[in-house]
Amino acid sequence: MSLPVLACPSLLRLDDGRPSLIGSRCADCGEVYFPSNASCTRCLGTRLEPHDLGSSGVLWSWTIQGFLPKPPYNGGETADSFRPYGVGYVEMACGIKVESRLTSADPALLRIGMPMSLTIVSYRLCENGERVSTFAFEPSVECVKESEHV
Repeated sequence: MSLPVLACPSLLRLDDGRPSLIGSRCADCGEVYFPSNASCTRCLGTRLEPHDLGSSGVLWSWTIQGFLPKPPYNGGETADSFRPYGVGYVEMACGIKVESRLTSADPALLRIGMPMSLTIVSYRLCENGERVSTFAFEPSVECVKESEHV
């Protein structure tokens, strides 16, 4: 299985095809950043190290993107091909909130506080036919099973 071409490869790590977000953590005060930062805004330190944020979190807030994004968000959609998509903040275990696309654009399937899992989704198709992917969050398996029983 080949690894996907990622729009921002520095933002995540793939272990056996499973994604995990990578940020940075200040070695002096412990402040965590996503995306990675070169200096700490909390203590002004410059000793930041890569920090694994994990692959799951809790949906903190969300909305549905109902209009075609403006540059530099070049997903390749046109006015005719654009479909609304979910966007949200997912709070990771370390407390940092990550802005991300969501795999669902159905308000009935999204609720604040629900567990979310990191996944890889198609982002755009290049002129040469190469597919570029990015990260997104999807409702965790427990949430999907729970909604099937409602």
